[in-house]
Amino acid sequence: MTIEHDLLQRIAELETKVAFQEVTIEELNQALVHHQFALDKLQTQVRHFAEKLQGVQSSNVASLAEETPPPHY
Repeated sequence: MTIEHDLLQRIAELETKVAFQEVTIEELNQALVHHQFALDKLQTQVRHFAEKLQGVQSSNVASLAEETPPPHY
């Protein structure tokens, strides 16, 4: 093998590796975008459920309208 042939083979291998890395980076980017959408959806759902939970939580203290007046009134 000549030095020129060896260099051309190494360049071809590097180009192949770069091509695979570009594909992998794009796949990882798409997975990241998908996960971000899923995370946004879950955060919205958690916020919605937290708001609903706050609306139904009962308190041990009655509101002023529900309180009976003291016996001396």
